[in-house]
Order: sequence, then C-alpha cells, then structure tokens
Amino acid sequence: MNILLLGSGGREHALAWKIRQSSHTERLFIAPGNAGTAREGVNVSIAATDFPGLKQFVLQEAIDMVVVGPEEPLVKGIYDFFKNDPELNTVPVIGPSQAGAQLEGSKDFAKAFMQRHAIPTAAYMSVTKAGLARGIAFLQSLEPPYVLKADGLAAGKGVLIIRELDEAIRELERMLNGSFGKAGETVVIEEFLSGVECSVFVITDGESYKILPEAKDYKRIGDGDTGPNTGGMGAVSPVSFADETFMRKVEERIIVPTIEGLKKEQIDYKGFIFFGLMNVDGEPWVIEYNCRMGDPETEVVMMRIQSDFTALLHGIAEKNLAGKTIVFDPRYAATVVLVSGGYPGDYEKGKTIDGLDETSGSLLFHAGTAAKDGKTVTNGGRVIAVSSYGNNKDEALKQSYRNAEIVRFEGCRYRKDIGFDLE
Repeated sequence: MNILLLGSGGREHALAWKIRQSSHTERLFIAPGNAGTAREGVNVSIAATDFPGLKQFVLQEAIDMVVVGPEEPLVKGIYDFFKNDPELNTVPVIGPSQAGAQLEGSKDFAKAFMQRHAIPTAAYMSVTKAGLARGIAFLQSLEPPYVLKADGLAAGKGVLIIRELDEAIRELERMLNGSFGKAGETVVIEEFLSGVECSVFVITDGESYKILPEAKDYKRIGDGDTGPNTGGMGAVSPVSFADETFMRKVEERIIVPTIEGLKKEQIDYKGFIFFGLMNVDGEPWVIEYNCRMGDPETEVVMMRIQSDFTALLHGIAEKNLAGKTIVFDPRYAATVVLVSGGYPGDYEKGKTIDGLDETSGSLLFHAGTAAKDGKTVTNGGRVIAVSSYGNNKDEALKQSYRNAEIVRFEGCRYRKDIGFDLE
C-alpha cells in the first residue's frame, strides 16, 4: 500500500515508525513531516490542511490510504472532502467525519453527547458572552478549584484550573472577551474531578473497535505538576491502576456507549478515539474526547503494539476490524519530552541539536525539528521525545533519562519526574 500520513509532530513520527514496519506498507509519505519522519518515509511539503494540494498529491502518487495525525484537518472536514469528491472517494481516510470530529472540536458538543448517552462526566454549563451572569452564578455554586475550557481548538492549552473564585470569574470574562480567540466564544465551566488521569485509545471502523494500550501523560511544564499546561512533557504505558477491573468499567460504561452513541446519531466515524479519563476512587470519568491519538502518548502506545499496525488501519478502511487481532508488548514504555527554552510561552527556533547520534537503547521521536544545512535544528516548542522500553516503569524511565542528558540544544529542558504519581 502507498500511505500518506498527515502531520509533523512526535505523534506522526511514532505513527510513521510503526507503519513503516509493516509488510503491507510499500511507500510511506508524510505531509509535511519533520527531520525524524524523513528517516521513515518521504516528507512532502504540503500542509495537512491544504486539501486541494493533498488531492493533487494523492492522485499523482496513487495513494491507497490517508492516515490523519492531528485534529485540525479532521475538524475542518478532510474525511468529508475525500468522501464527496468523485476522484477521491475510493481512497480511505483514517479519521472521523467532520461531525465526528466535533467530539474534540467542540467541548460543548462533547459534553452534550456524553449526557445524551449517559457517559460519566463532570457536571457542566456552557456559556457565551451574553450568558456571563449565568456562568458566574454556576461558578458560585461549585466547590473550588474551578475548571474553564475554551469550547474550540486551542492547541491543547484551552483549559484553565483555578483555585480562587474571583480569579475564575475574571478568567471567564477574559475568555469570553477573546483571550483564546474564536475558540473561547463559548466557554465550558466544569465541576472539578479529583483523581489521577489516564488516556485510553480505541480504533473503530464505525461498528467494532479495538482497545489500544493505555497511557498516562504529563501536561504541566514543571516537576510535581507545577506551572502552565503544555502539549505534554512525557508519558508512560502501561498505567498501574488501569487493571482488568478498571478497564472493564471503562469499556462497559464509556467505550461501548460512545461507539453505540455515534451509530445511533448516524455519525460517520472511522479512526481513533482518545478518552481522557479521571480515575476517581477507582471509577472512570471522562474529562474529554479527542478525535485522534494523543501526543506524547502515541510515542509509548505505538511501542507497545506488536501487531501489524497497517493491517489494523486497513481493517478500519475495509470495515472488517472485528476480524483483526491486536497484541500488546508486555514491556513498559516511557517517553521524556525535550522542549525549547521558554516553552509553553515564547521560544526561539533554529537551535542546532547535538548528540542525536550518540544515544543508544532509546527511540528518538522527533516533534519540533527541521533539517537545515545538513544539521537537525529545533522547529517547535516540543522538540524530541526520548522513548525507551523497560521491564518495569522505572527501568524504562531510567533509560530515557540517560539519553535525554546526551541530546543537547540551547535552552533545552525536560521534566525530571515523569511517572512520579504511579506505582
């Protein structure tokens, strides 16, 4: 198969690494890719949201399948673009329809969907600028801390958790007045759930599903979960508390109702579903949906899939996923993300990355990198995800940290405590 993978981050490098291993993969293209994906296939200088440009390339290179990494092209309707074009509608797109992508594209839609299908989630209220007074009254009815979420896409940074009521009210006003742009024209106010987070992923062909390895990621920039949220500073898999009992609850109470809900509402969904969960005293609650794989969770999830991943993707495309098998690697996987100085605020690009060829025993998934004048340079906030196997969590992390010390670029930083809250 000739496969086109869309995206340019660590998630896409990990997907490319896994797809390339398959005997079913003949040629792999990544648009636009990064310096790491160029080692797995051929990078193509087309933006993931340039639908006409992608069409031309798909026809030119006889692409057999398109795998969508990031959320933006899904929310903008790439699945529908292919489905409704007579020249493209035989090329399967691994990713949901625009309607299905609203599970991530609109937090208000996602919360209402969960309510309709009795999926456990926190109490909430959605407000617009005209409903500010109602929003303030709802905040006053809640116990601190207070959770505010921009309804639309905000690059993983549209969630605020605030301890003081007065500050929460001020931030609600700021969001409704444009601090997150159009993404914050509607704000979802949520009851705070106290527990430990976990990410669960499934692939679905719209009828059946397969559960992928679970993971836990770490969003805050600083050790001890301090400082502002980022796109993700590291991840581990498996997750100690996600045992057979917990996962049975997840499947029965969350995964099955979600798949059945999509079918009942006649929402075309063929791709990944990410369930952001909170373990509250052993009970799973949904914090959010994503319509694609998480990042940096993908870096550990792909490492723990032993099955032919391209064959699984083909099962989605052909709607025969039920007949496929998925096998997990019993080892632990851990990833530590090296980020640019200043991230998640302002940061500089173009810093030379040294030490990439000096590491051993880890996989280096590139996130924000580019090739320039024969060198690999930084090209984003999250730069390299140093990822390793181990017979236990600590062994995998020790290996990743050993190699994280070897990779060098000006301003490089990383968290030293990934996995600190798991056994």
